[in-house]
Amino acid sequence: MADEPSLGELGRLIQALRGDVRDDLAQVNARLDRLVSADVYAVERSAMEKQISDLGKAVEAIQQQRQQDADRVTQTRRYLLASVVMPLLGLVLPVVLFLAGSK
Repeated sequence: MADEPSLGELGRLIQALRGDVRDDLAQVNARLDRLVSADVYAVERSAMEKQISDLGKAVEAIQQQRQQDADRVTQTRRYLLASVVMPLLGLVLPVVLFLAGSK
């Protein structure tokens, strides 16, 4: 009977076991507090996907605007060439040819 623990020892072992279980549960709760529920995760993911989609649309709109601006610059250059430079050359070139021919 000397090998069996006394009631006091059993009580202390049970108390130690309870303390260990309590500590383990506290650690589990602490880890669970850091986790996000599936519902919250789904909502956050949906919001993030919407933001990414919105950013993609904004980038596409900016690219279209840049293309329109580039087209506008090209059209302006063509207009200047056709309506200003060419007529000016049409006026100056005969005068230069006339002066060069008269020498």
